[in-house]
Amino acid sequence: MDEQALPRIRGYHAHVYFDASTLDQARALCEEAARLFPLKMGRMHERPVGPHPDWSCQLAFRPELFGELVPWLMQHRNGLNVLVHPITDNELRDHRDWPLWLGQVRPLDLSTLADE
Repeated sequence: MDEQALPRIRGYHAHVYFDASTLDQARALCEEAARLFPLKMGRMHERPVGPHPDWSCQLAFRPELFGELVPWLMQHRNGLNVLVHPITDNELRDHRDWPLWLGQVRPLDLSTLADE
C-alpha cells in the first residue's frame, strides 16, 4: 500500500449516540470522559445532526489519546453505540471508509459530507 497516498490523521471524533431514555447515561459517560481525559466534549444534541442518525455528543481528541480513550469507551459505554472516526481532510472517507464502531453500526447520511 502506498502510505504517501493516505492523508495524515490530525485527531479523532467519538460520537456517543443516545435517545431520550439514555440521555442521562450518555451525558454521564461524556462528562466522565472529559473529566478523565484531555479532550473536548461537544453539546448533547437531542436531534440528529449532520450525518448522524441519532442524538449524539461528540468527543474530540488527539491521536496520541486513541490507545487510552477508545478502550475506556469500550468498557464504559454500557450498551450505548459509539462511532469513532479519524479527522483528515476528507470527511466522507473519515466516516465511510475508516469508522470504528463500538456497539451497533448505525446508518449514516453520507450525502451531508464533502469528498475532498
